[in-house]
Amino acid sequence: MELKYVKNIQFTRLIKCDGQLKEFNFRKPNGKQEGLFTVDVIDASAKRIIFNMEMNDLVWTIIDKESLPIWITESELAFHEIIDEEFKSV
Repeated sequence: MELKYVKNIQFTRLIKCDGQLKEFNFRKPNGKQEGLFTVDVIDASAKRIIFNMEMNDLVWTIIDKESLPIWITESELAFHEIIDEEFKSV
């Protein structure tokens, strides 16, 4: 019997958004570049916001931006850089 291990990626980063530091949690169920990252953060009224990012044309982009606050969509490039940096360190 052959066992196959799939490495999960999970990390947290502080990012300055909307004039304050916010803690963003990044999760990916496998260690491959393709697939979705799930990202979550808590807003100022303690509500959890969860969204997904996927790789498009070598850039990690947010899926369904219309339903998210502007302070999240404005930070999309920062999220891409953080995810890219994490893959380089693995």
